[in-house]
Amino acid sequence: MEAVYAFCVGMLTTCGLFLVLRGRTFTVVMGLTLLSYAVNLFLFASGRLKLDGAAVLGQSTDYSDPLPQALVLTAIVIGFAMTAFVVILAMRSRADQGNDHVDGQIPTRPNSITASSKRNS
Repeated sequence: MEAVYAFCVGMLTTCGLFLVLRGRTFTVVMGLTLLSYAVNLFLFASGRLKLDGAAVLGQSTDYSDPLPQALVLTAIVIGFAMTAFVVILAMRSRADQGNDHVDGQIPTRPNSITASSKRNS
């Protein structure tokens, strides 16, 4: 089960990193969200996954560590605030610049320009 969990965390990290490196702001926001999910799962797994572990001390002999749970809860709140801020920033950037590219410039394709000029001549 740990291998499946580690694979899922790795897949979320890979997909998030791929989306962060794209040129549009929406995919960057989605990539940051996937990366925050991967970090949350990693933090949660750092407390050792246990079955039937009590969350309160004194209730049983085997208890779960409350620190990773608190870290994940804090990370969820911070991740939500960060996502809301980045979405508002992307909306403002699109309104000011007229496009949703990260650098604010629409990329030109040199191959399409030469191909269209060859067709016209």
